[in-house]
Amino acid sequence: MTSTAAPTSIKNSLIKGILFICGLSLVASLSISTWLDIKAQQQRLVSQLYTYAEIISFNASTSLLADDAEMENNRLRSFGGESMLLTIHLYRMDPERQQLSFFSSYNGPDVYPYVPQLERVTQLHEPQINNGVIELAKPIMQEGKVLGYVYLRGGLQQFVGYVQHRIMVDIAIFVGTLLLAWWTSRRLQRRITAPLESLLSVVQKIAKEKSYQHRLPLTDAVEIQLLSRAINNMLGKIENQINKLKDAEQENRNLNQQLEQKINERTLALKSSNQDLLNTLATLHQYQNQIVETEKMASLGQMVAGIAHEVNTPIGLGVTASTLMQDRLAEVHKAFEEKKLTASQLAKFLNDSHENLSIIYRNLERAANLIRSFKQVAVDQSNENQREFNVLQLVDEVLLSLRPNLKKTKHQIHIHCDPNLNIDSKPGPMNQILINLVMNSLIHAFDHIEQGQIDIWIKVESNRCFIHYKDNGCGVPEQIKKRIFDPFVTTKRGEGGSGLGMHLVYNLVTQALGGKINLDSELDKGIDIYIDFPITLASQQLHYQPTVTI
Repeated sequence: MTSTAAPTSIKNSLIKGILFICGLSLVASLSISTWLDIKAQQQRLVSQLYTYAEIISFNASTSLLADDAEMENNRLRSFGGESMLLTIHLYRMDPERQQLSFFSSYNGPDVYPYVPQLERVTQLHEPQINNGVIELAKPIMQEGKVLGYVYLRGGLQQFVGYVQHRIMVDIAIFVGTLLLAWWTSRRLQRRITAPLESLLSVVQKIAKEKSYQHRLPLTDAVEIQLLSRAINNMLGKIENQINKLKDAEQENRNLNQQLEQKINERTLALKSSNQDLLNTLATLHQYQNQIVETEKMASLGQMVAGIAHEVNTPIGLGVTASTLMQDRLAEVHKAFEEKKLTASQLAKFLNDSHENLSIIYRNLERAANLIRSFKQVAVDQSNENQREFNVLQLVDEVLLSLRPNLKKTKHQIHIHCDPNLNIDSKPGPMNQILINLVMNSLIHAFDHIEQGQIDIWIKVESNRCFIHYKDNGCGVPEQIKKRIFDPFVTTKRGEGGSGLGMHLVYNLVTQALGGKINLDSELDKGIDIYIDFPITLASQQLHYQPTVTI
């Protein structure tokens, strides 16, 4: 593959590399050093403030006990030489009401009196830095009792000035070091690139004249000298190889004349073979389409057989109940004719009639639902027209038609879909897709699994319907997963598997619905199938309540 990166010179690369490494190292070292120094200065400032608070609280205890605010004011004025201190407040604790009151204060030069912080002093045990000032409060204790609080408010102007000065020094060091590195790299690249330019001029001359008798000069740089010798050896080999190629070209001309004659003969034979292959391929496509249609009819026939068996059960129960009721009616009619009908016999007849009629009604209703569901599924399978339908109702009808296959197993199917989701699409292809996916899981995925699980998520986003089909079966082998949608690919070869189920699903999704399908699976970890196709959102006026639970 040809590189598309822009060319660059060794000189520029060397200078940029040295400057980058020096700059990165300087930024890292200066940043860490400055950060540590700033943290140390900040810690020193906090320690100094703690010291002032200790001194003031120790001296203030006598003033608070003696209630001598004037003496304490004189003491606090002794801190006038410390420019860091902006405000000092002393608060006295009333022992009876446990309330603080202002006692004395000190304000630095050109500092306006600060508002008493009676409510905050109990929360300032740790220093707080806000808006360029640092605040600290310490209780004044004597014999375990709180006499009051000292509140300190210090300025950070000196600290900020120190930080700015340190940053300016770091910038000066950074710029000076980069200039020194640039000067050093310029000297170094001249020593490396000068011999290379000499070699380049000779190589360009060889390339221009196509004369490989030239040889590169040797320099005092060991590495470049080794390079020159290697190139000289290569030039000698190229010269020998060119002489051999000239002899080989003449031989190739003779061989080409013989090959042209053979190629003409083979071309005529290939044209005849290609025509035979095209005829065979057309026949195979015709047979494939016939087999796919046969597979669709076979799945429908299997469903018909299952539904017929399923319908026979409720009809048989209804016939049995009606026959029993007819016998009971004959007995009551005979007793009535002979005037031997008793009240208990009539009551028993009425009770039996009620039970039998209930049995007949329930089973006939069950048979009607099965037939109605099968009829809708059969109509949808044979109908390619687009119509408005409820998605969950369509899924329920498919599962009801597959009930004869599902009730023999302990497998569970969970549907995750909005009951009020109505779309305008083709129900026939969706019907066949779901039937083939479920049957594929029953036949292949759960072959050796007693109780499997199938989850189907259906949702609509941006006028596209997304279907996520998942089972926890045996999965698909890696060698089959790449060809899973090809025709006649099956793991049940010789056991009744045709290998057309997933091929039919692929054609229905991509051609009938105009969508996309992807498969993800690992052996013994089940299968995930993602389907999405364009739809038109239908009106949400009809509300459907699911009636089938598998």
